[in-house]
Amino acid sequence: MQDRKTWSSHSVSAYSSASNFFISTHDLTSIMLSLEVINQTGIFFSAFNETVDLEMKFSEDIKTLIGVALSILIFFMVSGNILVILAFVADKRLRTQSNLFLLNLAICDFGIGAFSTPLFLPYMLTGKWMPGRIMCKLWLTIDYTMCTASAFNVVLISYDRFMCVTNAVLYRSQQNNQNLAILKMIVVWIASFLLYGPVILFGDIIFGGHIPDTVCLTNFLEIWYVHFGTSIFDFAFPLISISFFNLSIYWNIKKRSKSKKHPSVPHHLQAEHKRPYIIVTDIVLFGSQLHRNENEFPSLSANSRLNTNDVQIIQLSKDKKVAKSLLILVCVFAICWAPYTFLITIGKACSGRCIESHWYDITIWLLYANSAINPILYPLCHKSFRNAFYMMFKMCINKRDY
Repeated sequence: MQDRKTWSSHSVSAYSSASNFFISTHDLTSIMLSLEVINQTGIFFSAFNETVDLEMKFSEDIKTLIGVALSILIFFMVSGNILVILAFVADKRLRTQSNLFLLNLAICDFGIGAFSTPLFLPYMLTGKWMPGRIMCKLWLTIDYTMCTASAFNVVLISYDRFMCVTNAVLYRSQQNNQNLAILKMIVVWIASFLLYGPVILFGDIIFGGHIPDTVCLTNFLEIWYVHFGTSIFDFAFPLISISFFNLSIYWNIKKRSKSKKHPSVPHHLQAEHKRPYIIVTDIVLFGSQLHRNENEFPSLSANSRLNTNDVQIIQLSKDKKVAKSLLILVCVFAICWAPYTFLITIGKACSGRCIESHWYDITIWLLYANSAINPILYPLCHKSFRNAFYMMFKMCINKRDY
């Protein structure tokens, strides 16, 4: 899914994770190419009849700036996501069913930062792929799979929060079913691989054509149904899904808020109980476990009556936080993924002549940034993860003291 970038002396500059080069001549000095610039969504733009050198032409200053920018982005991708992974290792309390989805997302984004982008960086700066054709196919397969899995995991996390708010009874009944969570994670990885893996690995056999060993590209997205399918599953499906879940949560909360104007407590819930109650006061915004906080709301005495309306109001307040968090999720996903998708679509309509090349560069950085932003959006903004990070920090300090 990461975009490969080809720079033209005729200002054809774009990143593409599935760029297709169809060689029309074999002249040693210049090759007429039909350049398929395809973003992570599978939507492409064709720049026909451009003379493109296989070696990208950068000034030294531009090479330095691009190298520094990508290196910084790689650092945040790797460090942010590895902190999330280490938090799960260090703190057993984080190992809840829904938090496993966050772990799965962190693994995807870590792989993008640790494997995909470092191989992309020298390829982009030099314009030549040196590791060879086999490594190219491996790189593309892993790259596509991880990026697709990252998007699908966002959908899975959104669905988890949707179930927590709109169907709390069923949601809580499934919390001890770790196998169900693992099954969902496996489905995400299998679906992500099947979407691109086979056509990348066997594209030469299926579609034919020849790509030079010094170019690491795919040759299948020119086919309209492949192009259409990847467009749907890479961008449209995740965006529509998380938008639907967010809107459903919003309407559910709005409906419950109106009902609080005329609260009614069933008589049987007001009966006295011998054992104390603890009010749920802290909810993981992007996880699933409801954590009890006994310090803020002490247990009720044995003679107290449970005020279910107060409990519902507290829960409603927490659900509103979930809705706000998912709204941020939808906006960030759209900001990172949509601009390049729309840009490529417009570029195809005008054969690339109506868009300046630097706009492709700007939008592709947004796509890369998504894997660096994810660990901030989900785990790092929540207290339970911050506590885990603080605990790891203290452990490191204590080891240094000894």
